[in-house]
Formats: sequence, C-alpha cells, structure tokens
Amino acid sequence: MRFNFNFRKASAPVRNHEGAPAYTLTPALELYAAVATAGLSDQFYEKADTRLARLRALVAQNEPQFVAQLAVYAREQLYLRSVPLVLTVELARQHRGDNLVSRLVARVVQRADEITELLACYAQANNRTQGRKTLGRLSKQVQHGLALAFNKFDAYQLAKYNRDGAVRLRDALFLVHPKPRDAGQQAVFDQLVAGTLPTPYTWETELSAIGQATYATPAERQAAVARTWETLVASGKLGYMALLRNLRNLLEANVSADALGQACATLADARQVARARQLPFRFLAAYREVAALDSGRTAPVLAALESAIAASAANLSGFGPDTRVVVACDVSGSMQQPVSARSKVLLYDVGLVLGMLLQSRCQHVVTGIFGNTWKRISLPQGQVLRNVQELYRREGEVGYSTNGYLVVQDLRQRREVVDKVMIFTDCQLWNNTGTGNDLAQEWAAYRANVAPQARLYLFDLAGHGTAPLEVNEANGVALIAGWSDKVFDVLAALENGGNAVFEIQKIEL
Repeated sequence: MRFNFNFRKASAPVRNHEGAPAYTLTPALELYAAVATAGLSDQFYEKADTRLARLRALVAQNEPQFVAQLAVYAREQLYLRSVPLVLTVELARQHRGDNLVSRLVARVVQRADEITELLACYAQANNRTQGRKTLGRLSKQVQHGLALAFNKFDAYQLAKYNRDGAVRLRDALFLVHPKPRDAGQQAVFDQLVAGTLPTPYTWETELSAIGQATYATPAERQAAVARTWETLVASGKLGYMALLRNLRNLLEANVSADALGQACATLADARQVARARQLPFRFLAAYREVAALDSGRTAPVLAALESAIAASAANLSGFGPDTRVVVACDVSGSMQQPVSARSKVLLYDVGLVLGMLLQSRCQHVVTGIFGNTWKRISLPQGQVLRNVQELYRREGEVGYSTNGYLVVQDLRQRREVVDKVMIFTDCQLWNNTGTGNDLAQEWAAYRANVAPQARLYLFDLAGHGTAPLEVNEANGVALIAGWSDKVFDVLAALENGGNAVFEIQKIEL
C-alpha cells in the first residue's frame, strides 16, 4: 500500500510529552525514527540515557535482519556514526546462530577510529571496564567482524586515527588478531604494534608544526599560517568536511585569491558534495560562521555554500510545476534544542534547512512557520541558506507553542486546495488555545470538505515514538524521520508506493 506504515493505534488513550492525544508506531517504524534522529545527547523531552535504553528495547522487539539493515542505512544513507555502532553492539548482545553480526561489524566500521569506538560501546553495554584484558571476552562475531574491518585500512588511515584512549588501535589489534592481506599489510600491523607508523600528512599536523615553530614577528607567523592553508588547499588533501569547518580560518588567515577560489570551487562541486556525505545543517553552520565575519571576502564563500547545499537536493523528484505544496516549520520551544552536546545547530534549524531545501525544488509553494500562530512568509527560490536565516530572524513573530493544527485550519478556512502539506516538527504537537482543535480533526475536515486527494507528510526530527494523528493510506498521512537530505529519497519512495521501512529492507548485507 502506498502509505502503509502499519501503524498501530493503542487500545488505551496515548499521550505525547505535552499530554496531547497521540498514536504509537510499530516497533520497526519507531526504531527507524529514533535512530534517524539520534544525537545521543539530552533532548528537550528525553535524556540521552532514556533514548539509549529505548533503542536497546526496540532492538529486542525487531527482527535481527531489519536491525542490521537499519544500522547500515544509518551509516551509509543518513551519515551517522555513533548510533550504527549502538545498534551493532545491541544486536551482538541479543542475536546468535549465524554470521549476521560479523558481517554488520565489517560493514558499519568505515573509519579506523570506529574500531575503538565500537569496543568502547561494547564495554559500556556489557558493564565492563574499558581495557584490553576485560575486552578480551569479546563476542566471537564482533571479534571476527573487527578483524575484517582492520583489513580496510592502510598505514595512513591507521596512523591518522591512532589516538590515546582507554583502548587504542594497538590494543584492538591484539584483541581481534586480524589476518593481514599480504606482506605489506603485515608490515603496517607491525608498525602499529611498535608505534612506528609514519606521521600522517593532515591539516592538523601541518598547522601543529606551524604552531610549534618560532618566528621573529607576528606578521611572519601570520604569513606562515596563510602559506600552510594555501598549500593544504592546493594539495587536495584537505577533506571536504575539514574545508567546510575551516572556512573561517581560511578567511582570517587572509589566504590568496587563488586559494580561496579553489576552496569555493571545491565546495560548490556537486560531485564533491555527493562524495562528502554531509548533513545539510552543516552547511548552515559554516554559512553562519562565515557570515559573522567582518570581511569583504565572504561573498563568494557564501555563494559557494548556497551552491553546495542546493546540490544535495538536486535529484528531488515528484514536484512538478503544477504540484501545490505547503512547507510548514515548527519553531516551538521544544525545537530550540541542539542536535548534539557540541553543536550550535538546533532541531529548529534542521527543520528550516530541510524545509527550505524542499521549497527550493517546488514551483508552487506556500512557506511558513508556526508556534502560537501560523504565519505565511514569501521567500525567493535559489537561496536556501539565506532563506533559513530570514526565517530564523522572524521565529519570534509566531510565539513558541505547538499549534500545528493552524496550518491546516488556515487552508480549510481559505478553501485552498493543495496536493501536499509538509510539516517539519518534533511531532509533540498540542493546542494551547483551549479550543480543543487538533491536527487530526483539522486534517479530517480539510480532506472531507476541501481537498480529498491531499497528502500530509510529517517530517519527524526528534523520534519520540508517537505521531499527532493516525498515519495510514486512508488518512493520506505519512511519516519520514531524519536530518539528512536522504529524507527526500524516502519521500520519492512514498510517491512510488513504498515507505521508509521498505526502503531500509532493500539493503543487501
């Protein structure tokens, strides 16, 4: 079925975190939503430990094959690193009898430091002290999977991520005993054990060398820093994420026009964007850092960032010139929550970025924000990040409640027919006006009296396990979760009769 998410309606009244009526999800869809939005840090409604416990319980409620497919989906499609390791460790605790876990470990470990991160996660989940002796009692399947993972990495990759910690890569090597591919890899393993791996050429090591050198004057040091950044950009060895995070440093170092031009060309290159697999909100974080600078050189960098984020949604389909769309972004208080402990980006920002990416691909679109009230805001196309900043500037105009029903009520009262209503939210909607109206009632009335063929898409940005209305084909309602541009792939799948769970189940292990 086109929107068959197999939701179950609880036999007893179900309430969301705000005490409003809500609907629970199937274990598969709840696990998907929780994983796709897992920053594994405290949220407005849920502490990190609570989310982790819920993930563990949901793993036990789902088929092992689906859990493994979801872990791969989270790592390869949603660009997440920590939560796939959590799923893998929990699956290792609960599943026996085949090599599913070892294949999964080898698949989700894609950076050398994820070997030690997985071991740390394993120790915590099994209540063991992190250390080589204690971790010697590894699951055989985890051990075999990590041995296979070691074969992925060369001397550069191992040296780059050979960091201090309770468990180092050298300890992991002794624990899992990987079989080297050939004599060359055996030599690399020997160097790892002996601590003689060559120091890798990275932007961190190059800048560290500059920082430790002695210079006659501050101007001489500044010139050396600029030359180092120029060399790094020209070498092509400054990774896309590193470039994105260091744009401010490039500008403050006053690099040459050629170096800045090359950096902008790299940022805007659609092929590089696709390979870099950056979450869209990271472009917003970079945009804000650059825009805050008092410099006359920021304009081309801001333009390059606009081109980069536009490329991330270039293949979005299903929105022809005649498709009428509403993009509504939740700016309530619970959305003013950082996506992780170290991030300045809020859930609210994620909703705005995804909403403006969608707006940029639509020809007939109404855009707005809702809190206490719902406000339509006209914005130009082709300026995703600038539009996000404009909405961010205006969020106080609608207050901070969660009256999402007003989006649909407005359409009903105008008798305005649209094809798709897209709501970017944490799904904890409630009515603070005392009128008793809610999204479920308004949507039913709108479909019955104005637009019987309309579809409502809830973009769940928090994964709390409930939805504000029943989601099924009869209601014309679907749910999509996550912070990545890959939410639009699920949107395309919905247009073709699939759903999020079906897309995950397509993954071959």
